[in-house]
Amino acid sequence: MTELKYNKDGLIPAIVQDYENKEVLMLAYMNKEAFEMTLKTGLGTYYSRSRQSLWVKGETSGCFQHVKEIRYDCDADTLLLLVEQEGAACHTGNRSCFYRKAEEFKGE
Repeated sequence: MTELKYNKDGLIPAIVQDYENKEVLMLAYMNKEAFEMTLKTGLGTYYSRSRQSLWVKGETSGCFQHVKEIRYDCDADTLLLLVEQEGAACHTGNRSCFYRKAEEFKGE
């Protein structure tokens, strides 16, 4: 496999997409350990920048992500996870984190 390119903090962005309908569900980050755990367990495992630790999506909410396929982009610096999503992907309870439209944005 091509060597993945992690950023200076040891992280790589992971775009998460529904494997059937291709809906973009969320963006998270992985470090090498999260990537390896995802490969090993088949569950979306990410690195929390705020908590500075690994987390399995669904660990507390029950909304697990069963990873069906992992792809990487042409530069090997971004991942695409195709998942079967149980319940909501977003911590707000929405299926996707991308439920708002730009025209709704109220800038300062």
